[in-house]
Amino acid sequence: MAGTGMRIVTHTCSNTEIVCALGLADHIVGVDDHSDFPPEVVATKTRIGPDLGIDIDRVIALKPDWVITSLTVPGHERCLAQIKDAGLNHYVTQPTTLADVTTDIQTLGELLGRKKRAQELALAFEKRMNQTKPNHAPVPIGIEWWPKPVIVPGGKSWVNEMLELAGGFNPFAQHKKESVEITGKEAAEAKLAAVVMSWCGVDESKYRPHIVKRRADWMDVPAIKNDQIHPLSEAWLGRPGPRLIEGIDRLTAIVNKTLASE
Repeated sequence: MAGTGMRIVTHTCSNTEIVCALGLADHIVGVDDHSDFPPEVVATKTRIGPDLGIDIDRVIALKPDWVITSLTVPGHERCLAQIKDAGLNHYVTQPTTLADVTTDIQTLGELLGRKKRAQELALAFEKRMNQTKPNHAPVPIGIEWWPKPVIVPGGKSWVNEMLELAGGFNPFAQHKKESVEITGKEAAEAKLAAVVMSWCGVDESKYRPHIVKRRADWMDVPAIKNDQIHPLSEAWLGRPGPRLIEGIDRLTAIVNKTLASE
């Protein structure tokens, strides 16, 4: 079991969500500025600064037993260097697959004294991953991490597996990197049947389909012609934590809507 006085600082939304899912919300003393879930938990915690620019002095002042940090986004390496230089006990998450996510959850469960709960969360992932996949032809789906320039997942992303489980596929997975910038010509050649707006750092209520529709070089993209532009918060796709399971189900619903429109 976690020690009664254990103090944890979580850096990145996904790590905050994992630690809370492990039942350790009361042990969190600090979170980054972007962590927003669970809202009732993060509202009570000290903020340590932005995702890409933590205030290391504030972290040190919290006297954490563990800092749970990440290398999932370019720029995180600067935060990690500060944490290392401060001599703080830390764990780094850097998943690219769903199996990596479950490994991080299990490892954190071991380190933080929540092994049983971590196993339960990992089993939930495995159960969803082992469900029968849709029997229709995979649908080409574009997941947008950012609208201008258009940034989509590359081959090193758990989103590819999520799409596969949902009955879709990422036409840009041949790029062996975490994310890639694409043009309208590439989107048309990929025959994107749907575009999923999952703009990082932007609240879903502020996603605007017209931003996608008005791109001059996207007029030949099937998703534009058929009005298949869907909002889906990056909370369900871009954060490698427990909520990816529901993200798969939400992607499945979008794939089904896309098929129904054809």
